[in-house]
Amino acid sequence: MADKTAENGVDPGFEAVLLYLKEARGFDFTGYKRTSLSRRVQRRMAQVGIEDYADYIDHLQVNADEFAALFNMLLINVTGFLRDSEAWEHLRVEILPRLLAEVGPEAPVRVWSAGCASGQEAYSLAILLTEALGVDAFRQRVKIYATDVDEEALAQARQAIYSEREIEGVPADLLERYFEHQGTRYVFRPELRRSVIFGRNDLVQDAPISRIHLLVCRNTLMYFNAETQAKILTRLHFALLPHGVLFLGKAEMLLSHDNLFTPVDLKRRLFRKVPAHGVPQGQLFAHPVAPPRRHAADGVAELREQAFAAGPVAQVVISKDDEVTLINQEAESLFGLSSRDIGRPLRDLELSYRPVELRAQVERVKVERRSLRLKDVEWQRGPNDTIWLDVQLSALISDRELLGVSVVFHDVSAARRLLDELEHANRQLESAYEELQSTNEELETTNEELQSTVEELETTNEELQSTNEELETINEELQSTNDELQTINDRLSERSVELDDLNNFLESILTSLRSGVIVVDTEMRIIVWNRGSEELWGLRRDEANGQHLLNLDIGLPLSELRPLVRSALVETDPVDEVTIAAVNRRGRAVSMRVVASALRSRGGDTEGAILVLEENRV
Repeated sequence: MADKTAENGVDPGFEAVLLYLKEARGFDFTGYKRTSLSRRVQRRMAQVGIEDYADYIDHLQVNADEFAALFNMLLINVTGFLRDSEAWEHLRVEILPRLLAEVGPEAPVRVWSAGCASGQEAYSLAILLTEALGVDAFRQRVKIYATDVDEEALAQARQAIYSEREIEGVPADLLERYFEHQGTRYVFRPELRRSVIFGRNDLVQDAPISRIHLLVCRNTLMYFNAETQAKILTRLHFALLPHGVLFLGKAEMLLSHDNLFTPVDLKRRLFRKVPAHGVPQGQLFAHPVAPPRRHAADGVAELREQAFAAGPVAQVVISKDDEVTLINQEAESLFGLSSRDIGRPLRDLELSYRPVELRAQVERVKVERRSLRLKDVEWQRGPNDTIWLDVQLSALISDRELLGVSVVFHDVSAARRLLDELEHANRQLESAYEELQSTNEELETTNEELQSTVEELETTNEELQSTNEELETINEELQSTNDELQTINDRLSERSVELDDLNNFLESILTSLRSGVIVVDTEMRIIVWNRGSEELWGLRRDEANGQHLLNLDIGLPLSELRPLVRSALVETDPVDEVTIAAVNRRGRAVSMRVVASALRSRGGDTEGAILVLEENRV
């Protein structure tokens, strides 16, 4: 390329192309790996015959259709049904049954296929879930969200129409149950297709889909650099429900992200989400109408209720059936609750997962029947409003029977600020004793050296992982190229069959003619010698083809044909004939009528002459 690479390894011309794509079409490729991205841009530039990045930007500015061709090159949409069959089989046999058991027999199931390309993986998920739940339960309970940044691929996915080569990975029994055969194409069943929702989503920029049980993102992360991968994985972690399952491609390991995901089956790239406090989770269901608050008949009960309502700390009481029974005024003010929320299931309230995941803790208290305290829960209520809470959960028991759980929220923000100030003062005090800590520093230096060795090993592992991802990317590109070559080969095969049919048709015509037909090129070399000519002169086709017409030793006075052939080759539109005496292959004298005409191409150029010989019969 004409642009020169900067000293830090960044090609300014290539970066200018990426910046133009971001400004002109809103596609931000800055987080993608530069090596594979640059290779694909250069491949597209070579296809259009441009060598300089600046010239290619000019080409993009004047040719709007070039954007689509470039994006198809950059966004490699290589996918397939049940791709890597061993991993999908493990998902079907081991993971899905456990996941569905955790969700429950009636609860909705939410699945996200990120980077779905032309939809094969999303429909593969639909097939496995239908097999596990049945058609009716699948249609009622399952929603599969399939997203990608390539609008053209999404348009193909929405049609759910695939060729025979594209459905090769589907077993015959599943193919019969889930696809309708229409000519040479296969269409996914429409009633199941409605449960798959396709939409555009950029994993780097757009907000993730939330409350997901199973997230499939296969062979997508490998196109991004390490920093962008970490950002995307944080979003995927947010999208999953507690203990949700992440299904990655075979080139993606997550060895350096064990704080977000823990392996379920590392060989098949299946991971579980590691729950994190303070991250909004939970499920949103339809809100039932809250029953009216019940009032006690006597004054003592009234006094008790008012005392609870006026309590100085936020308090909520949950029944043993996980319904909100009591809410005091402080809790209403702090969490935006009201009397209408009394009687509603805890899971329907934002309080169930913010500021802390309550449902699992409430269940734990109910099972263990003992108090539980969660300390220093950080809650970001607004851009500049952060508070810290201590959450006390206590089992309410009467006559050894569990009545419910009391949840008390103590605001410890002031104490936390005092602790922060105390820590700051301690740090200032520690700085005064730095000279006394030389021995500790030597020990710390040794520890740092060991840590550096560990980091070097981790770096080496990351480099090996990056190399593996790069090789996988190249493999995807080769597969894409192979598909293109296969398509071209299919077309050439079709043309070859058509050409054979045409040659057989012409051969049939020439064979069926009783007259002798001789076709010569412009140098009077024979290119066609039909069966009628063989019968007249006793010379086989393979003996005549390629010979000069005037050099043949047959019973035809060829010297008398020279003017006739020359006229056919030279004149604009000649059709001449002569009658000459000859001797046929049986040695009998015959009178031959010879008609000569020019052999012309579609463009009108003379390519030879056609001679038709017939015996005059008296």
